[in-house]
Amino acid sequence: MVVDGAVGTGGGEPEASDSLRTFGAVVQALREHAGLSREEFGERVRFSKHTVASVELGRRMPDPTFVERAEEVLGNTGALRKAVGHLARQPGLAAWFRQWARLEAAAITLYTYECRMLPGLLQTEAYARAMSSDQLPPLDDAQIEERWAARTERQRLLRERPNTAFGFILEEHLFLRRTGGSEVTRGLIDHVLEIRKLRNVEIQVMPLVQESHSGLHGPIRLSETPENRWFAYNEGQESGQLISDAKVVSVLQRRYARMRSQALTIQDSVSLLQRMRGDL
Repeated sequence: MVVDGAVGTGGGEPEASDSLRTFGAVVQALREHAGLSREEFGERVRFSKHTVASVELGRRMPDPTFVERAEEVLGNTGALRKAVGHLARQPGLAAWFRQWARLEAAAITLYTYECRMLPGLLQTEAYARAMSSDQLPPLDDAQIEERWAARTERQRLLRERPNTAFGFILEEHLFLRRTGGSEVTRGLIDHVLEIRKLRNVEIQVMPLVQESHSGLHGPIRLSETPENRWFAYNEGQESGQLISDAKVVSVLQRRYARMRSQALTIQDSVSLLQRMRGDL
């Protein structure tokens, strides 16, 4: 099973960090040639100076909107559009997940409902490695390292995008399953309790016993772009589907909204997680 868009890749593929650094260097060179500081450039492309710095230093995947706006600001040379094409292959991410990962990286709102496993943005290394050990066909050590490296990069979003609203609805049974054992689960709960302290993160738990549940059709992911357009994403075994149809996205938004009222409140969710940890 593919786990939250992560997958091992074959040998011979260049590290994503190298191509990201190269792309970032091109952005920086063009920006400096235009005589713009990071802050000035950020204002013109409508991204923060911190995002600009992350792109230029090769720490994050550039959003398509960032690339287009940067091209307009920097003279429409076409250099960035051509350069970004070399970033399409990312070790540790399944091919079908990469488009969603780019939307995720630039989202101003990101909602996730999960009933199969903890979302990648909330996983600990021990939890992720425990799931990797059950992967079929088996992964080698390099593939496992690539998967965790890709997930670590995505998790930076929680702290590097303080103006993005992250919402998670998690099924109680994800913790009761004790993937990896009690010690791994204790660490996982501690991590989730720590993450929920971030002002831009809301975490709710859907109780095990719930007579009314609007999420029975499966996981839901919703993303709002800086242009206030919404997308959704569904992932199955060895496949993923990016959804742009406004009518379908609207249905998923309504289901997620209903689940927010069906799940435990944020504070009750914290209390439940603390009790579950105490029982381990």
